[in-house]
Amino acid sequence: MRSRDARFDGRFYVGVTSTGIYCRPSCPAMTPRRENVRFYPSAAAAQTSGFRACKRCRPDATPGSPEWNIRADVVGRAVRLIADGVMDRGGVATLADELGYSARQLHRLVTAEMGAGPLALARAQRAQTARTLIESTRMSMTEIGLAAGFSSVRQFNDTMRQVFDRTPSHLREAARRRPEASAPGAITLRLPYRPPMDLDRVLGFLALRAVPGVEEYVAGEYRRVLSLPHATGTVALSADEGRHHLRCRLHLEDLRDLQAAVRRCRQLLDLDADPEAVSEALGACPTMAPLVAASPGTRSPGHVDPTELAFRALIGQQVSVAAARTLAGRLAARHGKPLTAPDGGLTHAFPTPQALAEVDPGELPMPRARGRALRALAESLASGRLDLGPGADREEAEARLLELPGIGPWTASYVRMRALGDPDVFLPTDLGVRHALEGLGHPGTPAEARRMSARWRPWRSYALHHLWATLAPAGPQAARSAPSTTEDTK
Repeated sequence: MRSRDARFDGRFYVGVTSTGIYCRPSCPAMTPRRENVRFYPSAAAAQTSGFRACKRCRPDATPGSPEWNIRADVVGRAVRLIADGVMDRGGVATLADELGYSARQLHRLVTAEMGAGPLALARAQRAQTARTLIESTRMSMTEIGLAAGFSSVRQFNDTMRQVFDRTPSHLREAARRRPEASAPGAITLRLPYRPPMDLDRVLGFLALRAVPGVEEYVAGEYRRVLSLPHATGTVALSADEGRHHLRCRLHLEDLRDLQAAVRRCRQLLDLDADPEAVSEALGACPTMAPLVAASPGTRSPGHVDPTELAFRALIGQQVSVAAARTLAGRLAARHGKPLTAPDGGLTHAFPTPQALAEVDPGELPMPRARGRALRALAESLASGRLDLGPGADREEAEARLLELPGIGPWTASYVRMRALGDPDVFLPTDLGVRHALEGLGHPGTPAEARRMSARWRPWRSYALHHLWATLAPAGPQAARSAPSTTEDTK
């Protein structure tokens, strides 16, 4: 805090008893006396203790703590579910049921780690979402309250006054910049991240795998359809002129899906990562050091829909990335839900597990054996036997995937890395890994890859992306000609 180290923003918060405000560690204001300082593990904990958000450093606007992407325990899973808006859709009881705990047990565990219970965490998230919308859009206050998850306008107004010591109208009047004009129904936000970030590399990875009708990369924007809890929507993600932000332009059929849409976009681009921690750990390895130096902001892309990712991983087994993209596009066109209003090349949502569970495997645009495997995966997801949501247990999910026909270790691990956001996954049998290691002067055998990867814990997913990056130039356009990896199968 004394050094104003921005790397710790979002990891903890500083309450100042002499002023009644809480700040991020890098706040530029004068450092308070130590006896007047209290430290909190979350913004919700500071708010629960009666502190208001600093108007200068805006602690509520920091990227989330990367700890919750790493942790796989019940508190980490709970935090991810709350960020996805589950509290707004069903309350504490629904959250507890998702995790297999009683509401009382869950409250005790979350409070011990976060300094505040699930209700307080959800309240802090609603307030931050509302403030972002107030300052960056021209939406009415009623629409903002609904989109942020508040149950009433009165609750919305009361919470904003308690957290920010200002009414929503005063926050809009004091906004540092005027909201830009948006198309009807569009919401334009700025998503913060910890620098550095190799955005070209991330967009290149997504552009290479873009499924026709569901995703596209056009004029510097990655665009895709979102299947959200209440309805569908679309998003366009691109670089922003602002410092350490990305531009996120959303079209939502139901405003209640805003929080879920934002969380899933952040997971897709891995915006809550700590790239300096990753680079420091991987850079200590002589093999990884030059790769990290060439791209210190490499991210491990996630996905906006874990079930879609699982289907696409299965479809792509033993075929090139281009062929997998084509097959997935045909599947979406035949069995996906058409958008009410097509948006450019975006025409369909990817098929749901329920829809694919009812399809005859012989009608699927793939070999019959793979069609049967896809049907089995759909039935498992639709019945709830397999959970790939933000509250899923990673170990259990991977084990259940391996029980299904046609899914081998490569596919299960790939799903764990991208769908479940695990930062410590490695694919020793991957063909791309073999070529990359051989290109770096090392044996590319699975045994040697597994041995070398032990040095890259707990960031093996990032090491994997560094290795893949050696096989193709950076950038969305260059990625079109990139060599592909090969997925294993039972």
